[in-house]
Amino acid sequence: DAATGNFVKTLFEESSTKYVEPEHPLYFLPEQKDQFIWFSEKDGYDHLYLYNTNGELIKQLTKGDWVVTDFLGFYGDDLIYFKATAEGPLQKNVYSYSLKKETITRSTPDHGTHGARISKDGKYILDYYSSTDVTREYKLLSSKGKTIRVLQQDANPLADYKMGEMSIFTLKAEDGTDLYCRLIKPVDFDNTKKYPVIVYVYGGPHAQLVTDSWLGGARLYLYYLAQQGYVVFTLDNRGSANRGRDFEQTIFRNCGTAEIADQMTGVDYLKTLSYVDADRIGVDGWSYGGFMTVSLMLREPGVFKVAVAGGPVIDWKYYEVMYGERYMDTPQTNPEGYEKASLLNYVDKLEGKLLIIHGTNDPTVVWQNSLQFLKTAIGKGKQLDYFVYPGHGHNVRGVDRAHLYEKITNYFLENL
Repeated sequence: DAATGNFVKTLFEESSTKYVEPEHPLYFLPEQKDQFIWFSEKDGYDHLYLYNTNGELIKQLTKGDWVVTDFLGFYGDDLIYFKATAEGPLQKNVYSYSLKKETITRSTPDHGTHGARISKDGKYILDYYSSTDVTREYKLLSSKGKTIRVLQQDANPLADYKMGEMSIFTLKAEDGTDLYCRLIKPVDFDNTKKYPVIVYVYGGPHAQLVTDSWLGGARLYLYYLAQQGYVVFTLDNRGSANRGRDFEQTIFRNCGTAEIADQMTGVDYLKTLSYVDADRIGVDGWSYGGFMTVSLMLREPGVFKVAVAGGPVIDWKYYEVMYGERYMDTPQTNPEGYEKASLLNYVDKLEGKLLIIHGTNDPTVVWQNSLQFLKTAIGKGKQLDYFVYPGHGHNVRGVDRAHLYEKITNYFLENL
């Protein structure tokens, strides 16, 4: 009850042998107060469903091997606007669903990664997007997706800089799944030379690093590394975002297994390239990417010469319950999974140069993670480098971030 906050009734329940992950509120139809839109991935992909306040499913509105990522708004009593990956996992476009015609119409005509604002009356769409060939563009569209006016086209602010050539492509996982990859070549690239490689990794849920957006979704820092003479490679492994339920849930109770296998698929590909120096491969990542970085360094010994891990999860029993137990269950119900994923068990496999960075006030990956790793390494006589940012949380922000980038860059330049 909205007035009292008292419980009225349970409308319906969703369950799974793994986990359910509701991330969106109810969206009540403006002209039908007893009906609402609900997100669910019960058919394998996040889609829109129409329910009534008796908890009865009226119909599934969207369907397909793609994901609805955002609800955007209504237009009268007919159109529902949403954002989805229907054109492919790398894109996000705006669509409308007609309740009367039961049809879906694409509203954004250009490929890329779109954001949108719907006017209050639903007649207009403010479309802003970027793609691999568009820096940023703003358009006013009609409700049917017709371009009324191009409001602004941002010039490329990096036009006067030397940028490494970027390409996006796919590799096959061991189960045949497509894995999207991004490769940035060094500036002044010469295919007769051999170049060192930095693998930039995240690999966890709710993140997608390779996209049809400006720079291919890469941060400027990765292009800076390419300016320093590195091939920079990124792969979105199983477990990452916007590929559906089963793609993500591959990691359930077993974090650090499928992800490593997929990243090694990428490394094996890199070794086939004539211009890659297979003896000079490094890896870098933060948070889940830090977990992946240390995992790759220890569980694939001898492959990576240098690694830089920021805020790394070392043992999932130290991680916050909301996230850790969703993907790993509890330490009591999944002791084998926790034991296998704990990087404390692989410290004696450390070869090469490893730098761990941590913020002393990290509330997400608590400091205990890397300190316990450090203590274990000392006990086993293993050398590594360790650096802290006093007062910083789960990431290093503000002016100190420039110091962080310099720290990481110098570590690679000195050791790779």
